Amino acid sequence: MKNIQLTKEERTIEKALSRGDYKPIGRAESEKIAHAIARRKKGAVLNIRVNSENMTQIKRKAHRMGIPYQTFISEVLHQVAA
Repeated sequence: MKNIQLTKEERTIEKALSRGDYKPIGRAESEKIAHAIARRKKGAVLNIRVNSENMTQIKRKAHRMGIPYQTFISEVLHQVAA
């Protein structure tokens, strides 16, 4: 059997799984999660011009959250549109 090197995050997940920290979810919860993922799929391209100072602030906020700034912008738009 091949020895697979896991990342730190993968090792943490594996240990939690071994301890029984994760529990199976029901069909309704699974469908709810699948629906939420489907709503966030991107099917359109948007090109806009924005103030450079605003863009700098957006990038800083996204960096503090540990996500790409495009993802941050997409999530903000999703929240406003919902």
